[in-house]
Amino acid sequence: MADVKYIFVTGGVTSSLGKGIISASLAKLLQARGYSVSIQKLDPYINVDPGTLNPYEHGECYVTLDGAETDLDLGHYERFLNIPTSQANNITTGRVYQSVINKERKGDYLGKTVQVIPHITDEIKRRIKLVSSGNKFDIVITEIGGTVGDIESLPYIESVRQMKWELGSQNCIVIHLTLVPYLSASGELKTKPTQHSVKVLLENGIQPDILVLRTERNLTGDIKRKVALFCNVEEEAVVESVDVSTIYEVPLKMLDEKLDQTVLRKLALPIAERPPLTEWREFLKKLKNPKHTVCIGLVGKYVELPDAYKSIAESFIHSGAENECEVIVDYIHSEDLTEHNYVERLNGLNGILVAPGFGSRGIDGKILTVKYARENNIPFFGICLGMQCAVIEFARNVLNMPDAHSTEINHKTKNPVIDLMEEQKSIIDKGGTMRLGGYKCILDKNSKSYAAYGKTEIVERHRHRFEFNDKYLDIFKKNGMVPVGINPESNLVEIMEIPDHKWFVGVQFHPEYSSTVINPHPLFVQFVKACITV
Repeated sequence: MADVKYIFVTGGVTSSLGKGIISASLAKLLQARGYSVSIQKLDPYINVDPGTLNPYEHGECYVTLDGAETDLDLGHYERFLNIPTSQANNITTGRVYQSVINKERKGDYLGKTVQVIPHITDEIKRRIKLVSSGNKFDIVITEIGGTVGDIESLPYIESVRQMKWELGSQNCIVIHLTLVPYLSASGELKTKPTQHSVKVLLENGIQPDILVLRTERNLTGDIKRKVALFCNVEEEAVVESVDVSTIYEVPLKMLDEKLDQTVLRKLALPIAERPPLTEWREFLKKLKNPKHTVCIGLVGKYVELPDAYKSIAESFIHSGAENECEVIVDYIHSEDLTEHNYVERLNGLNGILVAPGFGSRGIDGKILTVKYARENNIPFFGICLGMQCAVIEFARNVLNMPDAHSTEINHKTKNPVIDLMEEQKSIIDKGGTMRLGGYKCILDKNSKSYAAYGKTEIVERHRHRFEFNDKYLDIFKKNGMVPVGINPESNLVEIMEIPDHKWFVGVQFHPEYSSTVINPHPLFVQFVKACITV
C-alpha cells in the first residue's frame, strides 16, 4: 500500500468550470474529517511560471511564502485549507522541460534519446510526488490545468495513467469535471458533452472514478443514471455541482453530495463522522446576512478582468464577513481618471484601495486617487505600487517636489522617492528575480497597523523591485507621513501611514495573499471597519 493517496482532478468540455474550487472544496472536507491534505496545480503552458505573464493572459500571479510565483488557484487552496502552499504546489510544462533539458546537458541521460515517454513523464511524476516527500500528507490532490483533449495536456494525462497503473486503484483515483449544459430552446439538460469528454479520457487510457457535473440546473436521478451507464461509473460516483451564489458554498454542496465519502471509499480509507464545519458555516451565515454595506473603489489598470485582483476581491469577502458587512467593490480603471473627472468619479465611495501593478500605464490616475483620499479623509489602503503612489503624491503635493516620482516610471527624476533596490540594479532577467516571498517587518506600537495585527513582528509576502528611498525618510516624518513598519535585516520601509488621517495605510507587501476564510487579514478587517464608520 502506498503511504500517500493521490487524487487527480481533470476537466472536460470547456475551461473555467472550477476545477480549482472543486479541488479546494474536496480538500477542505477531507481535512475536516481528520486527514492531512495538500493540493497542487499542473499548468500546461511553457512559461516557467506566470511571473512574466500579463494579468490579462492568466489572471493574478499568486506568490507563496517561499517566494514562488504561481497560478491563482493556489490562492484558492490556501484560502480554503488555511495552510500555506509552496514552490512544489505549482508545476508548469516550462519547468518540467527546463529540468529535463538541464539534466540532458549535464549528461544524466548520456547515450539515451530523450523523449516525452519516459523522460518528461518521469519528471512530471517526480514533481507530483515531491509535494508529499517525507510523508507530510495523507492525501495529495492534483489539479490538471486546461481541458482533456488539449495537445499540451497530453504528457500530464499520460503521467496520470502511469501512476494509476503503478499505484493501483485504491491509491490513485481520477475525478473528472465536466459540463451538463441546459438548452433553453428544447428545455433540456444535455449529457452528450460529458459522454464525449469521458470518451477522450478513455482514449488516453484513463477511466474516471468519479464524475462531477457542473450545471446551472439541478440534475434528475434519470440524468445521473444515464451518465453513470454511458460513462461506466457507479451511480453514487456521479456528483452534481450546481451553480451557487458564492464559491464558499461549494464545500457544503459537495458534503451533501457525499463526494468526500465516495473518495474515501474508493481510496479504502476510514470514513469518520460527518464534519460539522462550524467555523465555515458561521462565516457563510455572516456573509449572507450583513448588517452594513460599504462601497470601496478598487483603482487599478487591469479592472476589465476581475481575476487580475482575485486575492484582493476574496480578502474583501473574508474581511466583510468578519465585520458583518457587504463590501461592494467598484472597479475603477486608473487610466480613465483625469484632473477633470477624478473628483466626480471617486465621490461617494466609503473607502479607496489603490491596487498593485507594474509600469507607467495608469499611474497618473492612481496618484490622483491618493490625493483625493488624503485630502478628503477617506479611508485609504495602498498595496505595493499603491503604497508607492501614496509616497509620490505626498512628495509632490505636501513636500513641494512636483517632479517626485519612481525611477521605474521616470529614471531622470530629481526626486526619486521610490527607487530600484541596490541588489536589483545589475539584474537583466525578468523571471523570478524580484524581492519575492515572506519577509519580516517590525511594527511601531503607535500605528494603525500595530492596532490591526496586535503584535510587533509580522511576516508578509512581497513581489516587487522598487522601494521607498531612505534618503527622504526624515522629511516625510517631519511632514506627517510616517514609516511604521521596517524590515529588521535591510531597514527597508514596509509600511507608511498618515497618523492624522482617519485610516491611511500603504504597504509595500501583499497582504491579500495571506487572507483566508478562517483567518481574514487584519489590515483588510480594519480597513473595512474604518469604511463602515465613514
